[in-house]
Amino acid sequence: MIAPYTHLALISQADKSTTDELMDLAKIAQEAVGIEYRPDGYNLGMNLGRAGGAGVDGHIHLHLLPRWNGDTNFMTTVGDTRVMPEALDETFRKLRKHFSHSDEG
Repeated sequence: MIAPYTHLALISQADKSTTDELMDLAKIAQEAVGIEYRPDGYNLGMNLGRAGGAGVDGHIHLHLLPRWNGDTNFMTTVGDTRVMPEALDETFRKLRKHFSHSDEG
């Protein structure tokens, strides 16, 4: 998930610097996921507003999802099941090193 600091409900409310930052972070995240997980493709998208499926209503964010040939996107719909192939702290550890932190030197 890629989210700006500013709380905005709609992408149309974001100024250019915010949308530029979102896309720059999406590029970094896509490259990091590619290096660490080697997916065959990606889904990148936004759910805006409660009716649009936003889980965090009133705060825009992008979802970057790695996809592999032959995977399925229907576990939650069909099986009422969430699939987590690794713990989130492990995912964080793998991806964090790909993001530079100017405040850390």
